[in-house]
Amino acid sequence: MDPAAAKEYLSLLGAGLGVGLTLIGAGIGIGMIGSSAMQGIARQPEAAGNIQTSAIILAALIEGAALFALVIALLFKLI
Repeated sequence: MDPAAAKEYLSLLGAGLGVGLTLIGAGIGIGMIGSSAMQGIARQPEAAGNIQTSAIILAALIEGAALFALVIALLFKLI
């Protein structure tokens, strides 16, 4: 295998692994946020609005990090 092809294959492999692990982590994180939010709402139903707002903001921040990982992986593919 020539070095140029090996470089391309390895960059695609690295991009795929990076995005895959990042998205798995983001999914686990959002699941934990949802679980904790539901437990908090079950304990204090009167604070449901505040808890829900905080959970949505935190989930959006995690999704933002996952989106950045996807963009970086696409850049690896293009370089």
